[in-house]
Parts: sequence; structure tokens; C-alpha cells
Amino acid sequence: MKIFFESLGCDKNLVDSEMMVAALQKAGHQLTDDLPSAEVIVVNTCCFIGDAKEESINTLLSMAEYKEMAKCRLLVAAGCLAQRYHKEIRTEIPEVDVIVGTTGYEGLAAAIEKGLVQKGAPGMEGTGSVQGAAEYLKDVDYLPEPLAERNSLTGGYYAYLKIAEGCDKHCSYCVIPGVRGKYRSVPMEKLEAQAAHLVKNGAKELILVAQETTLYGVDLYGAKSLPKLLEKLSAIEGLKWLRILYCYPEEITQELIDAMKRLPKVCRYLDIPIQHSSDRILQRMGRRTRREEISCILQKLRAEIPGIALRTTLITGFPGETEKDFENLKDFVREQRFERLGVFAYSQEEDTPAASFGGQVDEEVKEARRDEIMELQQEIAFEKCQEQIGKVFSVMVEGRLPEENLPEGEMYIARTYMDAPEVDGYVFVRSKWNLMSGDFITVKVIGADGYDLIGEISDGEEE
Repeated sequence: MKIFFESLGCDKNLVDSEMMVAALQKAGHQLTDDLPSAEVIVVNTCCFIGDAKEESINTLLSMAEYKEMAKCRLLVAAGCLAQRYHKEIRTEIPEVDVIVGTTGYEGLAAAIEKGLVQKGAPGMEGTGSVQGAAEYLKDVDYLPEPLAERNSLTGGYYAYLKIAEGCDKHCSYCVIPGVRGKYRSVPMEKLEAQAAHLVKNGAKELILVAQETTLYGVDLYGAKSLPKLLEKLSAIEGLKWLRILYCYPEEITQELIDAMKRLPKVCRYLDIPIQHSSDRILQRMGRRTRREEISCILQKLRAEIPGIALRTTLITGFPGETEKDFENLKDFVREQRFERLGVFAYSQEEDTPAASFGGQVDEEVKEARRDEIMELQQEIAFEKCQEQIGKVFSVMVEGRLPEENLPEGEMYIARTYMDAPEVDGYVFVRSKWNLMSGDFITVKVIGADGYDLIGEISDGEEE
């Protein structure tokens, strides 16, 4: 079967999509990016916040409409939305033929076969008389067998490595424990096999992700084992960068800091989602840290790892957030001067404790506060970029800008260690020599343009 795949949501969802694709190819199916030729459409959905939920629903509806006028035989809803709202999908979007939950990629191929049988598709036994979608919904606490032979769908020379599934934090605003289950670490030897395969197939950068990476190994090995995992992965020949995302501040240990200092392949970069700085709001959120504790760990990281780039995410308009709480947050952003920062307006998600909290904030206020923080951060980010002028970095080439050749060479897009793909900035550098995606070159920063840097090829040493 020719299968068209649409992956929505976060990088962790993308890893699931890659696992599904690997499972389908193992079963003899063929992936296609040509929608009109597809016999099966798979949409890996997301439902983390309202906007993601809306995008997933609209995509399913759009694909359902397309399926009715094309030769496509099956429409598959997979992932978070499918897990959380499988009953509603079955009744409200009857064009969906197969529903696969968050832990179901192992059974996707079998579920597609079952869906074809139920529809009485040509070449399949069955009368087509069975009504409703074929389902493959396992317990959310189940951990599917990771497939070492999965390939990256990013189209670049980086790949995501999901080191754990689920979460035990139970923040009051979050649906993840209900949709993704309890925290389960992937065995280290399975991750090593995946990583080696990804690097063998071209990945130069591996980006470690989970709902929380810092707790890796506690359930399997009785101790936080991320530093040990970093050592194992650093030994892979051909790998250039290791990047760590989603570290909860209270779980960052001295051992992790020491590993980042000791292992040259580990980027001086951490994504630390703090969500807020007001102690009162942090407590209502069910977070484990308070402003002073967060400040201490950020100060420690900057002192022990010079040049570290810190990214965070914040939530504005959480129930009960007052102007005083919001001013606290703005003050914290000014104080900490994060290199990278993103903001979400609070999304009132059903089946979460916060959904029933008093003091729900008007949507316009949530969004206005989000925009105000982003304007503040923009000033900081632009200043941070100006501070890089004159410095020398080793950068990874992402691609070439599609413009005419000029006498001084073609313009290439690259990233420094300070920039994660998709969410951070770029370095633009002109070269008279042909460069390939995945190449590492040394660049001196000669200018800045908003969130991005302008560089020239240099024979200097990286700072």
C-alpha cells in the first residue's frame, strides 16, 4: 500500500511518526509524499493545547473530505487526539477508518489490515458490513518496543531521540499523564542502537527529548542516568552534537552539569521549561520549584558552563494570575535574560484540575500578556545577537537559500550550538565553495538581523 503520512504536534510526536513509518515499511508498505497516489492516509495527531487540538481536528476533516473524492481507501487517526477522543472521533468523523493510540505504533500495520477487511477493500476478504473504525488502543502505561531501524523524517542532518515516555509530574494544567501515561524510560541499549542507526544514516546531531529528560533512568536503574546515557552516545563515531531538551529545573544535578562540561559533543544548551516565576502561580500549577530556586539553578548553570544558551517556555493567563503575578513574570524575564524563550497563552483543558479553578482569565488578557512577554523577549534576543558579533563558531550547514548565484558566492543557512532546529535562530553565511547540508564550518559573526546572525567563513578557532 502507498501511505501518505501527516505528523502534527511536537518533536516527541515526530519520533512516534518515525516509529510508525518504520513499522509500516517493515510490513511491506511504501511511504509517499504524493497525496493523490496515496491509498492510505495516516494523521498523527496532537491535543496538548487548544490550538493543537483544533489543527488536528481540521486536518482530519480535510483528509476525510479528500478521501471521499479520491482513490484513498483508508483514513487513520493516530496519536494523542486519537487516544484522548477516540469515542468522539468514531461518532463525529465517521470517515476515519482506523484509530491508533499513543502506544500503538506496533499494531498500526495490523490495524490497517483490519480496516481494509472491515471495508471489504479489493483483494481483502470481508463483506464490508462491519461498522465503525478499527481500533488499536493499548494501555497508556504500555511502552512499545522501539525500532532501532527508524529513519529521521526531518529532512535534515539532525534527528530526535525520545529517551522516555509519559510523565509523573501531574502539573495541574497538563493532559500528558492521562494521554501518555506514567514515566517510562527507554532502556539504554535500545537508545544506543537507535542512535547508531540514525548516525549511520546521516544524522550529525541527536536531540534528546521526553516529557522530562532529566529523570531518565530513575524507573529502570534506580537513579538519574542521563549523564551516563550522554557518555554512551558521545562514543558514537560520526556524531557531532548532542542537544538536551525539556529539563525540569529541580531535577538538574551536578552530575549532569559535570557531564556537559566533560563531554565535548554535548552542546552548551538546555531547554528548561519553567512556566512562570510567581510562587503563588507556580504552586497552583503544581510545579515543584519556586522563583528563588529557579534563579539559583540558572545562576549555577551560567557560572559552571560559560557560554551556555538557555531556552525556556512560559504560560500567561493561568487561572488566578493577577497583574502583580504578571509583573513578577516580566521582572523575571528581564532579570534572567534568556537566550531563547517561548510563551503560550493558557489553554483550559478538560479533565485537568486547572480547568475547574476559579479566576479563569479572559482570552484577550491571556493573549495580550503573551504578546507583551514576547515583545520584551524580542528586545533581549536582539541584544543577545548583537553581543555575538566578532565571535567565532563552528556551525552546521542546514541548506542553501534559493537565490541566484552572486560573484561573492551563494548564501547558506546554518545553526550554532545555541540554536535548536525549528524553534531558534540561524546563521546566514556566504561561501564561494559548494557546501553540503550537514557540513560543519567555522564562521565569524559579522552582523545580526533580528533573531539571526550574519557570518563569514573563518579560519579562527571557536570560542
